[in-house]
Amino acid sequence: MTLRPASTTPRRGLPPLLTLSEAAVARLRRLYESGEEGRLLRVAVGTKGCSGLSYQMSWVAAPGPGDETITQDGVTVLIDRQATLFLIGTTMDYRETALESGFTFVNPNEKGRCGCGESFHV
Repeated sequence: MTLRPASTTPRRGLPPLLTLSEAAVARLRRLYESGEEGRLLRVAVGTKGCSGLSYQMSWVAAPGPGDETITQDGVTVLIDRQATLFLIGTTMDYRETALESGFTFVNPNEKGRCGCGESFHV
């Protein structure tokens, strides 16, 4: 049996699982300091809508056994393990307009969205 030397070619690193924009960090910080104190936001991907997948967020008291933990600028977000492959490289943002406000996702893995923007497919 011949042993082959380990490759000296550097491996390309994966993009971060999820990055938070400055606006998302600020909004989450306010939420964690007020009504959601002691809880954590969990981001998941579920089946819904005409394109098949949707982002789902829920407040939980503690991480689940399969949750990935993202901490950025002192703010922690949990990622459901089943959502990790759908979210690699995604940026979570928070936007406020005159008519609406909420978290949005810029996901390089998306291949398309439904007309109303509620669901996506990869």
